[in-house]
Amino acid sequence: MMKSLIQRVQPLFPFLWPYRGRYGVGLLALVGEVAFWVAVPQIIGRGIDDLQKGVTADKLTLYVGLLIGAVLCKAFFLFWTRMILIGISRDAEFDLRNELYLHLSRLSLRYFQRHRTGDLMSRATNDLNAVRMLLGPGIMYSARTLILMTAAIAILIQISAKLTFYCFVLVPVVAVIVSYFGRQVHHRFEMIQAMMSTLSAKVQESVAGMRVIRAYAKEEMDLRRFQELNAEYVERNRKLIGVWGMFYPALEVLMGLTYVIVLWLGGREVISGQISIGSFVAFNVYMGQLAWPMIALGWVVNLYQRGTASLARLNEIFATEPEIADPPTPVIVGPRKLAVAIPGDGHRSIEQAAAGIEIEFRNLNFAYNGLPILRSIQLTIPAGNTLAIVGPTGSGKSTLASLIPRLFDSPPGTLYLDGVDVRHYRLQDLRRMIGFVPQETFLFSDTIRGNIAFGVDQATEEEIRRAAEIAELLPDIEDFPLGLGTIVGERGITLSGGQKQRAAIARAILRSPQILILDDALSSVDTYTEEKILTRLRNILRGRTAILISHRVSTIRDADLIVVLHEGAIVERGTHEELLEQGSYYPELYQKQLLEEELERA
Repeated sequence: MMKSLIQRVQPLFPFLWPYRGRYGVGLLALVGEVAFWVAVPQIIGRGIDDLQKGVTADKLTLYVGLLIGAVLCKAFFLFWTRMILIGISRDAEFDLRNELYLHLSRLSLRYFQRHRTGDLMSRATNDLNAVRMLLGPGIMYSARTLILMTAAIAILIQISAKLTFYCFVLVPVVAVIVSYFGRQVHHRFEMIQAMMSTLSAKVQESVAGMRVIRAYAKEEMDLRRFQELNAEYVERNRKLIGVWGMFYPALEVLMGLTYVIVLWLGGREVISGQISIGSFVAFNVYMGQLAWPMIALGWVVNLYQRGTASLARLNEIFATEPEIADPPTPVIVGPRKLAVAIPGDGHRSIEQAAAGIEIEFRNLNFAYNGLPILRSIQLTIPAGNTLAIVGPTGSGKSTLASLIPRLFDSPPGTLYLDGVDVRHYRLQDLRRMIGFVPQETFLFSDTIRGNIAFGVDQATEEEIRRAAEIAELLPDIEDFPLGLGTIVGERGITLSGGQKQRAAIARAILRSPQILILDDALSSVDTYTEEKILTRLRNILRGRTAILISHRVSTIRDADLIVVLHEGAIVERGTHEELLEQGSYYPELYQKQLLEEELERA
């Protein structure tokens, strides 16, 4: 059993090791508390015996003073025991939460696609709190029970070895009960935590999708689903309460039987003169002191089973290795920057890469979950050039772009930046070179200023405004009462789709990357605004390597090279003019969009 206990809590040892000194001090304080606790019955017993002999007023005052002193000293050590040991659990929780967050930030994109946000949030809150209770009260009460019982038993044996034997005759029964109920609590608490994860995920999804729920008038259906999950959660808790409700009465019955045995046998020894009344009273006081440790033992079992069940759920996260990680010997990336002026009177120039980075795909094949996505991609983007990618939905455009910052990992030897396999770059260095505006725009619950400046360590107000101006967001910002200080809400809910896309473009521009990737980043803006953004972006793209993904020909027509993806393969490539003359899909797309523009003007 002890081996099993150590194995279950072993993952926590690295978090407890830095506090080993404080644990030592806390345990010394605990020993001091127990020492004064066990002194109280001794004082009471001696006082009663002296009362029988005719104690004087001075001696009575002495015993009262000793009792008060012992209680005050016990309270002093109890305070520091709790301050130190419970304080360590809070510090360890702090370290564990930081490590959990750091580990989550290193995990690959696929992990978050396979696990629901609500489930991860439940583990980072409810499960982490259960582990903290194991590290704090669990350790404190376990040590306290062990030390107190050891000291009390030693003194009880001195008073009467025979009574001590009968006092602990039911201990094997207690051990069996604790073991049985402990397993039941562990199993049921695992089910409760799993249900809490499901419930949390449901709430998170419903809140995030409230617009859709209301748009389809599905509030009642969503509420019924929540009530079903909530009822299941309550039912699982009731089952745990049922088990736990039987545990304490069982301990109470056993302690009551022990009192009956000691009272019967001890009373006979007092009558026969084998022990004094004071010693018998002291013996019973010690038994009373042991009653709480026995109850605490049950609580500790509960904390242990809850904590280890939650720890197992956290270990599932810690045991997950990132699919995408830094190479053992990464290439060294040096600074390659040059200030390039961008037209605009009164504006400071934005720092731009001296030269872009050559990107080369060498016969790249990529599959996701066993499903082929990209096939035989052979493509070179010279440094400083702009590549445009078009193709039907599901052709692999976004996947191809996501391979460059290693959001997904390409097979070895298939993707190179400046002649170096992308796998040989340190992730932080690689992603610092890239400004990425994904197809699904994400804004944080922060100010517009904070969202635009998210990708850089420091940015001046002027630089932020300039980036917003290039993205054609500045006029909208100036209409807001708080300007750049406007809170956008969770996921940018207070902004329109076009405003969110332009904020994301401004974020990428301010980063001043060597590679700029815009994945359908203008789909939510009108053609007039799009033209103004593209005009300004042409200055930004000078010297950078850029990849533009779009369904609009107007967005990509000025690119140095345009490729058409179909079913994961490049079926056409060339400039805008070349594809109009020689292509098949591209001219059809171009004519369709011209017709749409004519209809809009009509």
